Amino acid sequence: MVGGFAAALAAGPVVLDGGLSNRLEADGHDLSDRLWSARLLMEGPEAVVAAHRAYFEAGAEVAITSSYQASFEGFALRGVGRATAERLLGLSVELARQAAEEADAEGPGGRRLWVAASVGPYGAVLADGSEYRGRYGLSEVELERFHRPRLEALVAAGPDVLAVETVPDADEARAVLRALRGLGVPAWLSYSVADGRTRAGQPLAEAFALAADADEVVAVGVNCCTPADADAAVAVAAAAGGKPVVVYPNSGERWDAGARAWVGGRTFRADRVERWVADGARLVGGCCRVGPAEIAELAGIVRGGA
Repeated sequence: MVGGFAAALAAGPVVLDGGLSNRLEADGHDLSDRLWSARLLMEGPEAVVAAHRAYFEAGAEVAITSSYQASFEGFALRGVGRATAERLLGLSVELARQAAEEADAEGPGGRRLWVAASVGPYGAVLADGSEYRGRYGLSEVELERFHRPRLEALVAAGPDVLAVETVPDADEARAVLRALRGLGVPAWLSYSVADGRTRAGQPLAEAFALAADADEVVAVGVNCCTPADADAAVAVAAAAGGKPVVVYPNSGERWDAGARAWVGGRTFRADRVERWVADGARLVGGCCRVGPAEIAELAGIVRGGA
């Protein structure tokens, strides 16, 4: 399985989807719950399938599942028991797979579609913006203990790859890298960054280099950051990690955790992908507030230059 996804990256750029939450909100779903899009695993799974399909139909080759904010601890705060939480984590993979099968059946042949199981940082379960700061006050052992059970639950559902994403802190990255050992599924490691550093303030070259010897990790890079920060980070990731690079920034707007609203202007442009690919990116797409229209444009540029 590792070879299959890694081989796809070696063959050329692979197009990721965009922001799942903004697609769901555009379809009229309220995601103000602390579980965010993971709430719909319980209350509206058909909406999750539809959102994934929208991106596949726009030209994405990878669907990132709705499990970013899903964890045993997070579900427990909603009164959901462990067995049900495990089933819901697995369901996130099944829904993305269903969307891939439906899109493949109705669309043109010859395009392999992949499912990436989203693994958000510990801060996401706190639902207070901590994933943009890191430094939770937990040890690496405690963070590994948090991540490993849900990684196992996601792997049991059969994703093609694990999307370890929006990691704000190199300390948490070390913990996740240990938790990934022996799972038998490839992963990418993607940091949330600002001004050339992780959100916790570590130099990016050092953060990316942590994965250099991790056989499970097939790509390193950034997501959930500004397009400008993504531009600067791609070459650093390519040089430091010795691996293909993953990059999927936000629209350029900024999340105000206190106001629980997006502020500022949009700076995402699909033609940025040309520079990303030239600098070593092999997984390219968008994150929060980047929708199917932008992914369709980005996919057109990637395939036009392939």
